[in-house]
Amino acid sequence: MIALKTIDLRNDFKRVSNLISAGEKVLIARPRNENLVVLSESEYNKLEKARRNAEYLEKIDRAMERVANGRVVVKTMEELEEMAK
Repeated sequence: MIALKTIDLRNDFKRVSNLISAGEKVLIARPRNENLVVLSESEYNKLEKARRNAEYLEKIDRAMERVANGRVVVKTMEELEEMAK
């Protein structure tokens, strides 16, 4: 990860953009620790996919816990079809 000041980003945006496109992550140092991290869209998409997968696995774990504790409602196919009408 490369750390830069805001002024460095402004002065050399093209070079920094090329580094980010090549997979480098850039930390933009700002006052009061309000720092930013810039990364490529493909890196962002990977992080989002991992976050969504983690959320999905958490939902599955909660559902499995409910099943293990007997907190489920059992319906026959006929009952489900009747409910759909």
